[in-house]
Amino acid sequence: MATLHVNIVSAEQSIFSGDAEMVVVPGESGELGILPLHTPLLTRIRPGTVKVKLAGGNEELVFVSGGILEVQPKALTILANTSIRAKDLDEAKVMQAKQAAEEALANRQSGQERAVVQAELSQLAAQLAAIRKLRK
Repeated sequence: MATLHVNIVSAEQSIFSGDAEMVVVPGESGELGILPLHTPLLTRIRPGTVKVKLAGGNEELVFVSGGILEVQPKALTILANTSIRAKDLDEAKVMQAKQAAEEALANRQSGQERAVVQAELSQLAAQLAAIRKLRK
């Protein structure tokens, strides 16, 4: 079966580099399924889980906090703001951070402060969704 080369990188590290049969990415308007020989594409992605389907049926799940997706016929690159392997996410820490953000949201007065905390809550919700996908 044909494959495409996948690179998932963030400012901190290269989180994944390898060949895949298919990649599912959280696009701004919904999930994008990318197969080998896909039409070139450049788009922003939202916080969520990237699913990399490897040859042989294995999957690699990576949480991204948003970023840019570039697709070429034989290669796919994700430049993520932050990326974490789903298996490395700590549900207890995420829940604590979510609770602290919810409390902070209740105490924010300005629209800008509220927007920053709401963006943080959105990323934490995406991390929890990634954790739940990994459990399936």
